[in-house]
Amino acid sequence: MLVDSPPEQRAEHAPAPPTRHAAKALGLLLAAVLLVLVALASIAIGAKGLSPAQVWHGLFHDTGTYGDVVVDERLSRTVLGLLVGAALGLSGAVLQALTRNPLADPGLLGINAGASAAVVTAMTYLGVTSLTGYVWFAFLGAAAVGALVWFLGGSRGATPVRLALAGTAITAALYGYLQAVMITDGAALGKMRFWTVGSLVSATDSTIVQVLPFLAVGTVLALVLARPLNAVEMGDDTARALGANLDRTRALAMLSAVMLCGAATAACGPIMFVGLMVPHVVRSFTGPDLRWILPYATVLAPVLLLGSDVLGRVVTRPAELQVGIVTAVIGGPVFIFLVRRRRTAQL
Repeated sequence: MLVDSPPEQRAEHAPAPPTRHAAKALGLLLAAVLLVLVALASIAIGAKGLSPAQVWHGLFHDTGTYGDVVVDERLSRTVLGLLVGAALGLSGAVLQALTRNPLADPGLLGINAGASAAVVTAMTYLGVTSLTGYVWFAFLGAAAVGALVWFLGGSRGATPVRLALAGTAITAALYGYLQAVMITDGAALGKMRFWTVGSLVSATDSTIVQVLPFLAVGTVLALVLARPLNAVEMGDDTARALGANLDRTRALAMLSAVMLCGAATAACGPIMFVGLMVPHVVRSFTGPDLRWILPYATVLAPVLLLGSDVLGRVVTRPAELQVGIVTAVIGGPVFIFLVRRRRTAQL
């Protein structure tokens, strides 16, 4: 027997008229153009700015001039920022759909902290020095914390509030552990200091090559899950009536989030709020359909990350502010605003 969904949910997930689809498609194209512009700014702006001619010459010629060398260095940083930003945006959107909580993200649910704690443990106590090793430890830490949060939140009976509380408690405990390790191990402090705040400074071609397969698999999984996650967002009973396999969808969604967040954290360290802000803002103009939210998050999250990275290079020039600090400074007030707006709307 089919279970009918509530009228408001049917209205939310009803097919959009052709004009709305065209408007969303145009918006996605404009977002892609904005991403290209921000990526070019990421290559051109730094401790020493480059002219458009130098950027063009550095991208398409290789004569060993100063500008060409700078473009080569910044290009790796920009490409990694594109990949990591897309991964964080996608993982945030997937977790928001999975938990039915529009304020969820990998940081709030402890996945970032789990990956960070595992990598720092590998660095300090196991002598792991390669990015490949970091990636696997990041996956293990992210998966373990994700499973623990899901268990503490009530497993199949988990509610958004219980998941958020469990994630917050575990995150606080793990970051306390991170601080203790850095204080007691002076030799590891310098190496971990920039990594634990989130940074694109150490980006290299090797970094990109090593994390790309994991990010690619996680991205494909997330995009394939758009339709079943739409059903999950409407509630368990409605999802079952629509033929969705809840256990499989949840398991694959968690796997996707862990792969995306684990690889991103291994490459750059924990970067907060990108996975929260972008999907939440995107949802406000695309509606609840993940077939639009996921592509928009994939494009706009790198815009935020690279824009924050460029801002960090400018505000303290010739020094540099790490991108994880910039996103935290931006994200804190935005998160408070979003929470207050939702609370006001519920009154």
